[in-house]
Amino acid sequence: MNLEEQIKLIVENSGLKLYDIVTTKEHENNIFRVVVTSKDGVNLDKCAEISRLISPLLDIDEPMGGKYHLEVSSPGIERKLKKKEHFIASIGELVKIKNFATDVYSGELLSADDEKIVIKTEFGEEEITYDNILSAATYFEW
Repeated sequence: MNLEEQIKLIVENSGLKLYDIVTTKEHENNIFRVVVTSKDGVNLDKCAEISRLISPLLDIDEPMGGKYHLEVSSPGIERKLKKKEHFIASIGELVKIKNFATDVYSGELLSADDEKIVIKTEFGEEEITYDNILSAATYFEW
């Protein structure tokens, strides 16, 4: 079982879902970010609990050469969509999609399956296959 699978197991046993694991560098600091979600929302206590449960695992199987800061958070209201599961879980939300031709589509995500997504834009419905998506994210109209 690899590190991501172990983290996923810990998160799911805590009643949450693993959304993503991101490794990044911010202000000269390595960040190992575990992003979790739940239909009921994610609060600070749940993030702290997941952090306490994951820390001993990361002491054994150190990511990023052992020099990192662990962050556990929710993906937020405006979040990147990377996996098919992210799209499926975001049906009914507003999304912005950029394809490889750098066309941008914005609107409500009507459907998502294993092959494609359908977005309702101001010009009608647009069908986009996953292999044609360069980047995608949900957005919120303030």
